[in-house]
Amino acid sequence: MKKFIIVDFRINKEEKGNLKKLGYETLSCPPSESLYTAVCGHPDMLLHFLKEDTLVIHKDAPLNFINFLKKINIKVILSKNSLEKSYPYNIGLNAVNIGDIFVHYTKYTDPAIIHNIYDKKILNVKQGYTKCSTAIINSNAFITSDPSIKNALVKESKDVLFLPPGNIILPGLNYGFIGGTCGLLEKGILAFYGDLNCYKYGKEVMSFLEKHNVKPIFLRKGPLVDRGSMFSGLVG
Repeated sequence: MKKFIIVDFRINKEEKGNLKKLGYETLSCPPSESLYTAVCGHPDMLLHFLKEDTLVIHKDAPLNFINFLKKINIKVILSKNSLEKSYPYNIGLNAVNIGDIFVHYTKYTDPAIIHNIYDKKILNVKQGYTKCSTAIINSNAFITSDPSIKNALVKESKDVLFLPPGNIILPGLNYGFIGGTCGLLEKGILAFYGDLNCYKYGKEVMSFLEKHNVKPIFLRKGPLVDRGSMFSGLVG
């Protein structure tokens, strides 16, 4: 049985090699020509996990990629809307969905997601890049730089580490977001594209992770890079 991590197609050899050493095969998201280059391969822009074995993917995704997902026993639902280059028509799948909550700018959430959310409290925020902006530590702990996301989560009694924006590389843009630098490989293990020791707020993040018994894994040396969230839990 293989464990898959869905990643941006631009993941580098060091990052890919370190994931392989941990026992994970990488599954690269094919880029979407509908999105601007900086985020065209970011998994959190191109698909959304409803649960571990079910996802919504943008309707124009390559058929061979969709068929491979099905081959590894992932149920695939196509989005109702196509992705577009400009905000807010590129954010339809970029939501936080874990535990008992769903967080997004719900005016623009793709209907294929909304129609498949059950038994969750829906939190509407004004940050459309919700998943990009949010690192999930567990179902009750999060890191974000966005005040609307922080306020919504705190109202639900979630533990939130609120950090200033910046100091994260996103080629083609001024800076990236904390949610796009990382992803839970499994419960208690959070992998980063980069080293928290090179991040301005790394000590705060590592202290927060320790508080929640989560181990950080650094997939590459150097500063944090936003490659879009990693998604795991796939078994083929």
